[in-house]
Amino acid sequence: MFEGFQSRQIDTGEATINLRIGGQGRPLLLLHGYPETGIMWHKVAPRLAEHFTCVVPDLRGYGDSSKPASDKEHYVYSKRANANDQVKIMQALGFEKFMVAGHDRGGRVTHRMCLDHPDRIERASILDIMPTPVVFGTVNQRIATAYYHWFFLIQPFDYPERMIGHDPEYYLRHTLRALSAPDTFPEEIIREYLRTFGRKDTIHATCEDYRAGASIDLEHHKADGGRKIACPLQILWGEKGLVGRAYETMKIWREYADNVIGQAMASGHFIPEEAPDETVKALLGFFKS
Repeated sequence: MFEGFQSRQIDTGEATINLRIGGQGRPLLLLHGYPETGIMWHKVAPRLAEHFTCVVPDLRGYGDSSKPASDKEHYVYSKRANANDQVKIMQALGFEKFMVAGHDRGGRVTHRMCLDHPDRIERASILDIMPTPVVFGTVNQRIATAYYHWFFLIQPFDYPERMIGHDPEYYLRHTLRALSAPDTFPEEIIREYLRTFGRKDTIHATCEDYRAGASIDLEHHKADGGRKIACPLQILWGEKGLVGRAYETMKIWREYADNVIGQAMASGHFIPEEAPDETVKALLGFFKS
C-alpha cells in the first residue's frame, strides 16, 4: 500500500511513534483520525510523495505506536502531548519546519500544533472537523446522535473499554461504516485496522484520547485566549457528513484562523478514503501554492 516508503520508529522521550516515510521534496506530515491509523492515507500518500517527502505516523495510542500509561488529568493523550510527538519526530527526521494535513483526531492535533508550534508549521490542512470547543458548545440532538461516540468514549474507565472489548470487530466495522459511503473500506483495510484496534491497550488509549478532548484539551483552548492559527490554513469537509450539514464551516473556522480557505468534498467523513482523487487535487493545490 505504501510502495517506496520506509518504516521507522522514533522515540520522542514520552512515546515511540511508528511511521512511514517516502518521497522527496518539502516535508508533509499526514495525521490520521479515529479509529484508524496512518494506513488511512494509503490512497493519497504515494501520489503526494511524487511532490513531497511524506511522513505518515500512527498517533500515540494508535496502531503500532506505543501506548503510554494514562494519567488522571488525561494529559498523556491530550492534543498538546500528541502535537509535541509530531514536532519531535519531524525534528528527528531533519525537518525543523514542515507542512501538515490532519483528519479527524489528527485534525485536532494539527489545530493544537499550529497554536503551540507556530514557528514550525508552514501550512496546514484540517479535514472534516469543527474546533473542539465548538462541538461541545453547540451540542443538540442531531450532533449528539451523529457523534454519540464522543459521549460514550469519555465515560469513566473502564465502562467503554469493557463494552468495546467485548466485540471490537463489530464496534470497528460499525464505526467505519456509519460515517462513510458503502464500500469505502475493503476487507484488507478493515483487517489491518482491526489488527491493532482490537488490542486492550489500544482500546484504552483511544478512549483516553476522547477523555482528553472533553477535559484538558478544552482547558488548553480556553488558555489560548482567542489566539488564532497564523499560518495559511485549508479546511476540507465532506458535503455528506455532519460538518458539512450541521455547521457554517468557513464562518466558524475564520474565528479560529487568520488566513483560511476551504471547500466541500464529494464524500462523507473519511475524505481521503472516499474521495482520494479530489483529496490529492485539493492538497496539491494548497501545499504547492
